[in-house]
Amino acid sequence: MNQLFLWSDTDSQPWVVRESRRARRLAVRVHRTGRVEVVVPPRTSRATVSAFLAQHRSWIEARREAALRHRPPQTPFPPAVIALPALYETWRVHLAGGSGRVRIREGTDELLVIAGDTGDPRPLGDALRRWLIGRARLVLSAHLADCAREFGFAYRRLSVRRQRTRWGSCSTQGTISLNCCILFQPPEVLRYLLIHELAHTRHMNHSRAFWDCVARCCPDYRRLDRQLLEGWRRVPSWLS
Repeated sequence: MNQLFLWSDTDSQPWVVRESRRARRLAVRVHRTGRVEVVVPPRTSRATVSAFLAQHRSWIEARREAALRHRPPQTPFPPAVIALPALYETWRVHLAGGSGRVRIREGTDELLVIAGDTGDPRPLGDALRRWLIGRARLVLSAHLADCAREFGFAYRRLSVRRQRTRWGSCSTQGTISLNCCILFQPPEVLRYLLIHELAHTRHMNHSRAFWDCVARCCPDYRRLDRQLLEGWRRVPSWLS
């Protein structure tokens, strides 16, 4: 997988062009941070990419401007605290210093102790993201199992990752995937997402039957679904 960088005529930030063996056509994605990524099939020429960008430039710029207007506020890094509303947790961050690789351990009273060389923000950010995924995997496993028992759903396994554009998904094999960023949402939004994905174990679509299933378990699902769609604003910038 290769990357090359093209410069927008109207912005100083590069638009990333990524070659993917799985791509069958050119596609563009504007992330919530304003980052523009173009995915192209192997051996796509620069001339083809340039023509594609010229054709879709107005749409890209409009989506990027909208994303920048609504992107989460910049937060200090490393953060002094990491609030996880879905779990009613607020972790205080303590930089213990030291050398070598960055290491994170959970202390008492929701204290996150970070040791090692924290001078480079990249390994520190990677370590914090790994901690968040691990924390999410631990607690969401119990939450999902409780929710499934409460409403009589069955699923095969849980996967927790840090996706850029999706809050969750359910495979035809019964694997439910959740985005660790759901921990930054209110508890009732987390519960709605769990119900939403569990309902997909019965209806692998968004048909009327699917939404009826969701409504039986979560009558207020419409309001919570709107909150979830806007939930990227609550995800701190250091996670991007």
